Amino acid sequence: MEYNTTRNGMIMREYGRHVQKMIEHVMMIEDPDRRQANAHAVIELMGFLNPHLKNVEDFRHKLWDHLFLISDFKLQVKSPYPIPTRESLSERPEPLPYPKRHPRHAHLGKNLEVIINKALKEEDPDKRLGFANAVAYYMKLAYNNWHKEIVHDDAIQSELSGITDGQLTFTNTPYVKAFRPQENRDRDRGGGYGKPRQKFQHRNNGGGGGGGGRRNDGRDNRGDRGGGGGGNFKKKRY
Repeated sequence: MEYNTTRNGMIMREYGRHVQKMIEHVMMIEDPDRRQANAHAVIELMGFLNPHLKNVEDFRHKLWDHLFLISDFKLQVKSPYPIPTRESLSERPEPLPYPKRHPRHAHLGKNLEVIINKALKEEDPDKRLGFANAVAYYMKLAYNNWHKEIVHDDAIQSELSGITDGQLTFTNTPYVKAFRPQENRDRDRGGGYGKPRQKFQHRNNGGGGGGGGRRNDGRDNRGDRGGGGGGNFKKKRY
């Protein structure tokens, strides 16, 4: 019996032990034509075992790269793609440059400044006005999210005029739903702070005002005429 401790390590676990043994067997074939045919058969099997690679762009190129990687780059076969090397696969990509932005108004963000600059360059008055209304709505929304209180439109117009030197003026009144804390919402329901309003009230089944219920002696008094609305109660026959 062969134990895993006596076997060589698996290079790519996605394909399993049997695929690695097949590639090791292909490496031992001396006939070049037979070795090439067996390499193509192994490629087809690798693609069948990993169907998700078909959704990847140029998946057969990836399969051939994996074939050479599992063989430790010692397999001598012809590939329809450039044969990779150990250095090319282990090469790290260059780091992406991180955008360095320093917005003048940090509470509004850099993207709003980009939109404002685009609005200032717009020559069409209708589109320019549309940009101004959209910018005013976003400014009011951001203000309510950060400060949790209602801001007047004049304050929004004053800040927008200060940013654009008076070049943008909005006409539509931006409507943003005001934020209400939890205690205010509970108070509006009628139950006080943190106390929900009771939906049902207790029924008074006793006395002469109610027509139903039971008497003190335990008998049903729905048939008595002394009640306000429980008299003349008759059972229906079906």
